[in-house]
Amino acid sequence: MDNDDFSRPGPAPARGLFSLAEVEPTVIRELAARSVELYRDRHAHDRPLEGGVVGVLFTRTSTRTRTAFTVGAVRLGAVPVAYGPQDLQLNTGESVADTGRVLGRMLDLLVARTVGPLAELRELSREGGLPVVNAMATEEHPTQGVTDLAALHLVTGDPTGVSVLYMGEGNNTAVALAHALAAVPGARVTFSTPSGYGLPAEELAKASRRAAVTGATLEEVHDPAHLPDHVDVVYTTRWQTTGTAKPDPGWREAFRPFHVDAALLARWPQALFMHDLPAHRGDEVSGEVLDGARSVAWTQAAMKLTGAMAVLEWVNGQGTGPK
Repeated sequence: MDNDDFSRPGPAPARGLFSLAEVEPTVIRELAARSVELYRDRHAHDRPLEGGVVGVLFTRTSTRTRTAFTVGAVRLGAVPVAYGPQDLQLNTGESVADTGRVLGRMLDLLVARTVGPLAELRELSREGGLPVVNAMATEEHPTQGVTDLAALHLVTGDPTGVSVLYMGEGNNTAVALAHALAAVPGARVTFSTPSGYGLPAEELAKASRRAAVTGATLEEVHDPAHLPDHVDVVYTTRWQTTGTAKPDPGWREAFRPFHVDAALLARWPQALFMHDLPAHRGDEVSGEVLDGARSVAWTQAAMKLTGAMAVLEWVNGQGTGPK
């Protein structure tokens, strides 16, 4: 056995999927198209993760994303190893760096949703020398962005020039949506958010710079009276994002005008409705809309699996493989 086998691995460049802002627009569009291809035929692959081991670390609650990456890893040939919030020594004070160093000697790839910032996922990748997929961090939910663009691709045939109205908080899902749609030529996106609950200014600016190159348009408004005349898709998310709390005790009053109901959707008779789920009927959306004929939320949810598979394939191509 080589002496290197006994040494602590040194830091390596972070790799994987951390933010869609770091992924080329053509690659984002290819990931969405690949998701659609896999949605139509989940066997349209050659099991590229065969013989590999994928860690699935979720320290926050998850139904769709955790299931999607676990099943996706299996379908692509890997063995998933699941970790819950109490399973790792991170819970007893072991450092992120030390955790990464150990996991990197045993796993081929890590999918992680943690209570910490995105910087911790980069640290796990650097210290472990393994690719990490951000399955939601405080700042962004990039795999949701891939899924959302894939769903738009599926239901429109071609998302070029699509007009999307996002209603609600500028949370990590909204950030991912901004970066994803900024990669689509001619896309027009309006984020209608309560004052004080908009997208982080630096993320909106970053997405807008990309949009200026691709020909997309992003805007944010805080008055729901100022909405676009034409909308292809109305999108909302849960008001109370997982793992966060709002400092204003009266925040629900500020959010109430951003509720999506049948009356709002009627302004655009051809518009579809999207929601990343879970939903709280009566808060951000009415049951009539969520369960109505124009809702594609359940197809969107099903595409979490093929979105995860597309991401795993792509990250695998960054140099993963059995150790």
